[in-house]
Amino acid sequence: MPDTKPALSKVSVMQDLLKVVAPYRWRIAAAVVLLISAKISTVLVPLLLKRIIDALSQPQTLKALPIYLLAGYALLRFSSTLFNELRDLVFSRVTQRTVANYAQMTFEHLHLLGARFHAKRRMGGLLPDIDRGTAGIAFLLGVGLFTLVPTLIEIALVLGIITSRYQAWYAGFIMLTFLVYTGFTVVFTARRTIHQRRVNRLDSSAKSRLADSLINYDTVKYFTNETVEAQRFEEIMRHWTEAAVANQKALFTLHVGQSAIIACGVAAVMLQAGSDVMAGRMTVGDLVLINAYVLQVCLPLNALGFVYREARDAWVNAERLFDILHERPEMEESRGMPALSPGRGEVVFEHVSFSYEPSRPILRDVSFRIAPGATLAVVGGSGSGKSTLARLLLKLYAPAEGRILVDGQDIARVSATSVRSMIGVVPQDTVLFNDTIGYNIAYGRVGASQEETVGAAKAAHIHELITTLPGQYDTEVGERGVTLSGGERQRIAVARAVLKNPPILIFDEATSALDSASEHAIQQELNRLSHNRTVLMIAHRLSTVVDADEIIVLEQGRVIERGSHEELLGKHGAYARLWQLQQREDMDQRAAASRA
Repeated sequence: MPDTKPALSKVSVMQDLLKVVAPYRWRIAAAVVLLISAKISTVLVPLLLKRIIDALSQPQTLKALPIYLLAGYALLRFSSTLFNELRDLVFSRVTQRTVANYAQMTFEHLHLLGARFHAKRRMGGLLPDIDRGTAGIAFLLGVGLFTLVPTLIEIALVLGIITSRYQAWYAGFIMLTFLVYTGFTVVFTARRTIHQRRVNRLDSSAKSRLADSLINYDTVKYFTNETVEAQRFEEIMRHWTEAAVANQKALFTLHVGQSAIIACGVAAVMLQAGSDVMAGRMTVGDLVLINAYVLQVCLPLNALGFVYREARDAWVNAERLFDILHERPEMEESRGMPALSPGRGEVVFEHVSFSYEPSRPILRDVSFRIAPGATLAVVGGSGSGKSTLARLLLKLYAPAEGRILVDGQDIARVSATSVRSMIGVVPQDTVLFNDTIGYNIAYGRVGASQEETVGAAKAAHIHELITTLPGQYDTEVGERGVTLSGGERQRIAVARAVLKNPPILIFDEATSALDSASEHAIQQELNRLSHNRTVLMIAHRLSTVVDADEIIVLEQGRVIERGSHEELLGKHGAYARLWQLQQREDMDQRAAASRA
């Protein structure tokens, strides 16, 4: 049964949608009442028009102008428009609130998804998927509902009136037109959906390519690859153009076919009506009535085809959004998970193993303990698993084997939020929000006062720099903080950690990307920040870890050495070799600088 899964998926999505709109059921009921009232007014218009035409066709029997009929005709037309506008006004809050709720749910859900999802996602393609998805939901809920339902009501009312007043031929022609039109629309819309999906996929790919190229603007300039980037983008857009043209061709076939079916239906009804008028079985007013009803049915029938077609497009657009909402977090926590009880900040790794991919183990049976207030440094080559330790401690990933304890509590059994609230991080590459310096520092503790923010900046020795800027703490830092140097961004990261004031700190190669002067200055600030706190220091340069209480050396995910700086040098092992290598590199650099 290949269709079972998609059908269940659609049912699940509709159930979710109904839950979101449930609080607005009275507004929906009022909108439906107004909708039915508008359709009744619309259907009564031709009946009144027939009476006016029949009356005016025999002026010799009229004693006065049928003002009440003419006034009623105008009133019915106005009522139809009024009821439709009131319906849209009443239902507007339902549509807008639902779209806002889905946007909010998607935003929150994306923050709940794990690090694996965000490591693989493409931002340039994700944002258009969300935009199209919310627009699709708005269409399905609003235009789709209030075009499909009134069209079916209108067709039912018209068929009822024609069946009760005229020969069965007329209702038969209308029903046959309706059935042929519906079958044609369903078949050809399904074919066009294939093209629409391809257009959406290529559009997302183009947006991803555009965003990725602009994010790496500097790299493009460094290697003078503007032409290469333009050619890659042009290739995607060429495929997109071909897909869009194919989609338009399918749309052309659909539109022309729908119009031909309606034209044939109208012609059949009018030929029959003309014959009946000529034979004296109907009046001119009857012919006008039938003509009005046929057009009244065919126009919404055409609208029904449009709605079905657009609803399929809207569903295609919403598919990716629903996929995102149904994406389960890698480390989904049960509700009501207890919080980590605050303690002195002891951290213990017990026989921890981990891999991002099953075929590539990153950590193998790693164990260590960081006593409260102590500093543990982790060193090793690239790819040895140093930064993975920080990610595991922050519960961004879960160990494949072993466990991690904070103050004697297994972090797998407590909420991630409570664990992360106890930890401050100064990363290797600090990325800032496109906002002010003050906002970025205060992000360390939302709600902090201006005085506390300034105090944290002073502790990180960046206050003096900020005061020299025209906007001071209100200075915009640009996207990802590009208007600041690497050292300045690192000081803001330190200020954030100061403001958060956590018992546990992680320094993830916090000075590796800086020059010697900046490295020395920030290292002093990190040392001050580490006072009386438990510190996990991940380092590439060994000169930054000589004062650590314990140093462990990782190689291919295993702890191969541990001890203090002096103890490790005395072992003449891997650490000693790394130390000697870096000392020689430093001497060579100093000699080169002196010659320069």
